[in-house]
Amino acid sequence: MTSSSEINQPLIRRVNLGKVLSVLAASDDAVTGTDIIAATGLTRATAHAVCNDLIRLGWVRELPARRESGNQLGRPSRWFAFNERAGHVLGIDIGTHSSTLLLADLRGRPLSVERVPIDDREPAVEHGRQVQQAVQRAAVVGQLEVTDILVVAMGFAARVDRSGQIRSENAYSQGTFEARRDALADITGATVLAENDANLAALGECWRGAAQGVDDLAVLLTGERIGAGLLESGRLLHGNQGGAGEMAYLDRVEGVGNADGIALLARTWGAEAVGSQTKTMIGDLANGDPAAVTAEMVFSAAADGDRAARAILDRLATRLANVIATIGTFVNPELVVVAGAVSQSAGALLEAINDQLPALTVTPPRVAVSTLGESVVSVGAVKHALDYVQRNALDIELAGATARSAAASTMHP
Repeated sequence: MTSSSEINQPLIRRVNLGKVLSVLAASDDAVTGTDIIAATGLTRATAHAVCNDLIRLGWVRELPARRESGNQLGRPSRWFAFNERAGHVLGIDIGTHSSTLLLADLRGRPLSVERVPIDDREPAVEHGRQVQQAVQRAAVVGQLEVTDILVVAMGFAARVDRSGQIRSENAYSQGTFEARRDALADITGATVLAENDANLAALGECWRGAAQGVDDLAVLLTGERIGAGLLESGRLLHGNQGGAGEMAYLDRVEGVGNADGIALLARTWGAEAVGSQTKTMIGDLANGDPAAVTAEMVFSAAADGDRAARAILDRLATRLANVIATIGTFVNPELVVVAGAVSQSAGALLEAINDQLPALTVTPPRVAVSTLGESVVSVGAVKHALDYVQRNALDIELAGATARSAAASTMHP
């Protein structure tokens, strides 16, 4: 008759594997068996046995034995490190005009970046072919095989629920995602995840950006359209159907009127100023052509003191202050980060926004500008993929070549 302790052995082993792997993955440096014992409460024999299992699986590598400082007696300590090259992850930002692919190791260290133009006149299958070619280029630069990619996370402007299902009614978005997902799965064999781009921006800012250490956060993507990624107590909010952070309600907010982003509005209002024959540096920068006006031209002219450009920035600040005030009232974040394509210029709006917020909400948040620039979504996508690897590592089969390489590099005392 099988005892309950025998039945529980596989579960206990799995729990112990997860404990030790979490300790090693969280440490930037190699750790000793003693460190692992202290962190997990396991016995020495169990801790070393678990490490041996993780080495065989390819997740951990053993470094040459050496004595700990101050300990000159007995057997030298065994040293272990997380194998950050056991596999790789790929984060993809599917933007309006281009896709950005960021390839990283399991520490999140970037290995290569590829950008692919998007032409929405092309069929979805062509988008899939282009992303396959970009993955192959990224793998060459990163000096790995495409099959070493364990997880791919893609972010785009669509509602995605907490289970990773796309809830958008937009057939184009659905079709292009499915084409890319299938193309990526075919070439890499990896798990492919979907997430809203603003949600990924929030993950990116918390991980590597301006919101490190902040648990209650809103990140606004403010390029062509405004979208918000929301974190409450460190947890990403999706809502019932992935609609948390959707900004269609701005159509009904006085002082805003729609969800147009600051890049779009700066370009539009700048073109209007040039077209009205107003004397402005924006026209000089655009050679008098309203169609040639960019958001960057407007911000540049404002920085040089141009009157028309300054008036546009004032309008943008008032509009964005009203948007931030609604978020401050609804979800009360500690910090709102302005991110997206023109975030590096958006610092010029902060003073005016902060001046207006106290009159618009009783819970005004701090406001900051993203430090990640245009990479904010792809960085967040890498983090999303890494989180998946950490949660599911024991169910992920590493590529044979990578696992053998890890085992070959292991040195026993």
